[in-house]
Amino acid sequence: MRRSASLLIPLTLILMYYGFWVGLAYYLATRYPALLEYLPIGGIDDLPGADIDSFEPVYTSVERNLMTGKAPIRLLLASIGATILAVPISWVYFITSRARRIDQSFLQTILVLPLLVTGIAMIVLNSIALAFSLAGVVAAVRFRFSLDQPSDAMYIFVAIGIGLGAGIGALGIAYVISLMFVLATLIIWKLEYGKTLAGPFLTMLTRRDGGEDDY
Repeated sequence: MRRSASLLIPLTLILMYYGFWVGLAYYLATRYPALLEYLPIGGIDDLPGADIDSFEPVYTSVERNLMTGKAPIRLLLASIGATILAVPISWVYFITSRARRIDQSFLQTILVLPLLVTGIAMIVLNSIALAFSLAGVVAAVRFRFSLDQPSDAMYIFVAIGIGLGAGIGALGIAYVISLMFVLATLIIWKLEYGKTLAGPFLTMLTRRDGGEDDY
């Protein structure tokens, strides 16, 4: 495994990246208030108010907006936002990757998957029939893709989470998911957590010596 280097420069650049897009979105929203009708934000607040207790389609205000003429613009902005939030995830993969050679296809999957999930989430909306139809279509296609490292599954999950957040109009939630994943992954990688059992605390916690063989 490649040793962890200083995180000051990459972490600063990543935080500046997040700050730039938040500042740009805030500037555009305050300068052009009409854009708020198209921005995919606030969707998570309307979902609990749907009071769904049946299998009939019940649409929230966000979902009703998605079915109007504004849907293509909202989908475009949500897709752009999902892609922007996926870029730092790929940077973290560059920094923390244990492989000597980067898997280009996996890296492209990290970037494209949120985009696809965003569109799928908007298509399905709150329709159970559409959800089952989509599941049937996916089941009919056989995917053969193996992950080189178990930790690579985290990147797939976070890419799906970002896409779902953007797809339901909760880009703010997707922003938090992306940011916290980046910070947690970099910190754990820097601390090399779990690499050894050295240290009095871990020795006391596990009741075994750091140099002890497996048992």
